[in-house]
Amino acid sequence: MNRSDLSRNEYMLSGALAKKGYDWWWHSFTAYHKETGKEKAFFIEYFVINPALGGDKIVFGQIPGKKGAVYPSYVMVKAGTWGEDARQIHAFYPISELKLGVHGLNLTAGDCALTERKMHGFVAMEQDECMKHPEYMSDAGVMSWDLSINKKTAFHVGYGASTFFRKLNAFEMFWHAEGMKTEYEGSVWLDGEEYEVIPEKSYGYADKNWGKDFTSPWVWISSCNLTSRISGKQLNDSVFDVGGGCPKVFGIPLDRKLLIALNYEGKDYEFNFSKFWTGTKTTFSCKETKDEVIWKVKTQNKDAMLHLVCRCKKSEMLWINYEAPDGRKRHNRLWNGGTGTGRIRLYEKTKQGLVLIDDMTFANAGCEYGEYDK
Repeated sequence: MNRSDLSRNEYMLSGALAKKGYDWWWHSFTAYHKETGKEKAFFIEYFVINPALGGDKIVFGQIPGKKGAVYPSYVMVKAGTWGEDARQIHAFYPISELKLGVHGLNLTAGDCALTERKMHGFVAMEQDECMKHPEYMSDAGVMSWDLSINKKTAFHVGYGASTFFRKLNAFEMFWHAEGMKTEYEGSVWLDGEEYEVIPEKSYGYADKNWGKDFTSPWVWISSCNLTSRISGKQLNDSVFDVGGGCPKVFGIPLDRKLLIALNYEGKDYEFNFSKFWTGTKTTFSCKETKDEVIWKVKTQNKDAMLHLVCRCKKSEMLWINYEAPDGRKRHNRLWNGGTGTGRIRLYEKTKQGLVLIDDMTFANAGCEYGEYDK
């Protein structure tokens, strides 16, 4: 499970996906105000859609007043923050400004660049521009960053994202978490305020999604800030990742499925529906209350069992915005947060029955839930 695969982190938009496809690299972490020390959660994403269709023009799918959707084509850099002033700020570039390195992950667009080891960038949007241009799907603000990236632990989901299935475009949405535990270092500036990113306290995460459409429901939870309720110790070598919803293979939905990984102090536990020989069975629910979004996950395989509950305050989350490669925006209530908290109980199965390995709390969790408009 914990296997790096940099080939899955490379740019994927060739063939059919160049005309109807997206590719994005997501990063999230916690930083600390340079003067006050107050913590704040941030995210940065590099996103490319339908590169064969745009050329030297930015093409938006959500064009006000136009009947029907337009296939979009652009590079979008999305950056923002969670908390009381949660927001997403977008910068757009035409495909002609996208520059790709010959080997591995190496892309540049305008003032923004990304490799496996570093990223820097700048986004800015005025409030009146947001109001005049809903197709920007953006909030107002100014944010810049200069960060180094140290990916410590990967979640390799298995053959579902292998070269064979990628060539067939078998899944509508592929996923690879090259850095489900990532240490970031450097600085972020938000509206002129500087925040320091400290590796051992960054609680970072990095993954990649690509494909020709999104999933509904859409579920994601991850944290590397775990503490044992039994020993009271900080679990510095532990991280978990949950992702999925309703994957489609060759257009056929597989009902409600999740991919789940827990690296507990160096030992891997995986609950992966695609590895049928492991006997994985999973149930989950996601619901909104007046003030919170709450996730509940129960999963087991032939060797272990895991129970997870995560909650995040709506006041610290946002509805994250994407348009699909066909130009439609079906997710209009996709809750996205970075300040989730919760509890995990991990059991191993023995001949004598279930044995509790640990009972843990977690914080600084990235979390996401949404379903298409009915």
